Amino acid sequence: MATAKTSKKLPSRRDVATTAGIPSPAESQHEREPIAHMIARKLEEDVVLGRRHPRERLVEQDLCAAFDTHRGDIRLALFELEKRGIVERIPNRGAIVRDLKPREVSEIYSVREELEVMAVRILPFPVAPADIVRLEAVQREHGKAVDAGDFLAVFHSNVQFHRALFGLCGNNCLIETIENLAQKVSGIRSYAYANPGALNDARQDHMAMIEALRHANREQLIMLTRRHLKPAEQAYIRAYRQRFGEGGAGANTPQNDSRRTVAPARPIG
Repeated sequence: MATAKTSKKLPSRRDVATTAGIPSPAESQHEREPIAHMIARKLEEDVVLGRRHPRERLVEQDLCAAFDTHRGDIRLALFELEKRGIVERIPNRGAIVRDLKPREVSEIYSVREELEVMAVRILPFPVAPADIVRLEAVQREHGKAVDAGDFLAVFHSNVQFHRALFGLCGNNCLIETIENLAQKVSGIRSYAYANPGALNDARQDHMAMIEALRHANREQLIMLTRRHLKPAEQAYIRAYRQRFGEGGAGANTPQNDSRRTVAPARPIG
């Protein structure tokens, strides 16, 4: 069931910054986020939370009005999202939320699994106590977000947890590649969030990963790393096939871009 649309005007640039926790002009100037980056982040969050769906058109004029800005900022934001694999540009039609086919999702997740396992294989043991404490602090925030049903906070704290975890491997090229691949499929996370037990399972996995690090149990960490990736991939593919069938008929038909979308199992966020 698709999330309900609203005709309510989105916040202005100042409002977006304030509600998103971005410092206001009165605060330290060097901490402020560029407008295009802020718009890209907000659009990515909308995709992650199921507010914008695969094949949904992103009309520049509408986004200018929604964010109270000019086309230059919007185009920079869309360009950034296209680089991350979240947005796709279609000739003569503009930008849409990227429609990932089941095969593409499976291929990306297969590569993610092997790269993330590689990261935990080369991660040096023993892990410094300060790094364990840092992971525990991030996981406490993730647990609070799960308990509160705050899906946006769940998303951000989950990203922070895995960034900290894989960052321990010390291979910057590997860390960057893992993060880039995760961004390409960030839009499918809402499908796992629709399962009431999935978020708690993710929390339990995080806690078990910390214990595996604490006790230098590499095989346990590898097993958890592989298992942790499965729910989002499986939930998305299941929802996609229920909507479009095994082959995703009509997936590339332009006239369907703005009308037929793959929606989460229930409204989120």
